[in-house]
Amino acid sequence: MYLVIKNAHVTFALISILLFVLRATWSVVESPKLQQKWAKIAPHVIDTLLLACAIYLMIASGQYPFAEGWLTAKLLALFAYIGLGTFAIKRGKTAGSRMFFSLLSIATFCYIFAVAITHSPWL
Repeated sequence: MYLVIKNAHVTFALISILLFVLRATWSVVESPKLQQKWAKIAPHVIDTLLLACAIYLMIASGQYPFAEGWLTAKLLALFAYIGLGTFAIKRGKTAGSRMFFSLLSIATFCYIFAVAITHSPWL
């Protein structure tokens, strides 16, 4: 069961970043597609499933943030990713600022992914 949930976690993470890139692009170009109902709901559903898988994996493996450095780094980077993402899609005042925050968000996601692979916050 662990491997099934781990694979689901990875799949949801990839879907999540793909949806983020799509929505961030629409935000930068000020596309009305960003206002579609599915574009507002689907990321929350995917991210909820991603988080649920993460919690299961954490409990099943007995590894917890603030006890494991790499999980602490992932958690803190997740908070940064969420914060940066809000500026990339909603709060950025100009297309340039939304692009800047989009790139920072993607870089943060890449860091989270690398930490997950290496189990090291220092890479």
